[in-house]
Amino acid sequence: MVGDMDSIAAIESEVRTWLETHWDPNADLVEWRGLLADSGWGCPSWPREWHGRGLPLAADSAARKVFSEVGAVGVAAGVSMYLVAPTLLEWGSDEQKQRFLRPILTGEHKWCQLFSEPGAGSDLAGLNTRAVRDGDEWLVHGQKVWNSGAHKADYGILLARTNPELSKHQGISYFAIPMQQDGVEVRPLRQMNQHASFNEVFLDGARVGHENLIADVGQGWRVALTTLAHERSAVGTPRPRFAASGGRLVERAKTEADEYFSTYRWYPQRAGRPKLVRSEAQRRGLGDDPLVRQHVAKIEELQRTSNWSNQRARAARVAGRPPGPEGSVAKLNMSVTARASHHAHTSVAGAYSMLNGAEGPGNGVIAEVFVSTPAQSIAGGTDEIQRNILGERVLGLPKEPSTE
Repeated sequence: MVGDMDSIAAIESEVRTWLETHWDPNADLVEWRGLLADSGWGCPSWPREWHGRGLPLAADSAARKVFSEVGAVGVAAGVSMYLVAPTLLEWGSDEQKQRFLRPILTGEHKWCQLFSEPGAGSDLAGLNTRAVRDGDEWLVHGQKVWNSGAHKADYGILLARTNPELSKHQGISYFAIPMQQDGVEVRPLRQMNQHASFNEVFLDGARVGHENLIADVGQGWRVALTTLAHERSAVGTPRPRFAASGGRLVERAKTEADEYFSTYRWYPQRAGRPKLVRSEAQRRGLGDDPLVRQHVAKIEELQRTSNWSNQRARAARVAGRPPGPEGSVAKLNMSVTARASHHAHTSVAGAYSMLNGAEGPGNGVIAEVFVSTPAQSIAGGTDEIQRNILGERVLGLPKEPSTE
């Protein structure tokens, strides 16, 4: 452990020295991130040949810590970095990595995820979107849903059926499809909490070059499992922190982050706002109510055990192990905590919890919690799917019956 701590300290020192020489808060944002990509300090755990330094995963956290202390801006955040880049690093060809990774780091290319479909539900492998080979291109027909950021994306990671004669898992391929083209229509979806964070995407003769096929034809399911593993482990990705005041570069990065994370501004309500339970109970004079105190204690228990599980998962990643079932545990913990918080808020606020706007508890936040928490059990893989993963991969229970 001493050696590990010494290594982390050495990395932090090297990052700090590099920033002292290169950090300029008034530089151009894209040029600065390009410099990060060239230096390898934006993602030091990535391979050297792909904009990293080939260091252990712990180097990423060490670098971010120093960036935060200095007030320097890091690489771009979001779906592109946390889902697409890891998938490309594992499955992309050298040409694809050369073409896609650097614009992801700099933020020049925005990506979205085109997996779920209206008719497939949680059975992702039952998708019906088709891709048919047409010379050096593929023609895509179908519909996708729950696509965050699709209206602004340059590319989408797309699962499509390329061979309907094979079993459903074997007949799927994985593409990087350009979104800004004829044949791609994006429509926003209005939710019952009045937000419109997601879209539905209609693909009608959309074209994607064969050079944008990730891995081989028919390997899409294997590639998708990599993406999904990173999706579950990145559910709680925090918003980047910036210096309170900075130059042009910092202000541009803040604007970029505000624009990206505005899509997720209702996510604290989706998670149940557990920390509000105690303060709302005290505000209403119920801090000593035995039932309310039991609610508060249960939520505290859930949050602490979830945090310990997350720490264990992070330690596994730092040790070099790939994302595993612990991502499903974290996702389930979030759903359980959201439901417990929902129930607790009902106990505290009673019928008043249905009031929206300024007249409602917490200026209407509690009412928004009630219509947002059901989404927590669906987004990023339903609770049922997570339980199947844990039952089969961790507990060794028999698999779900297959219709293939």
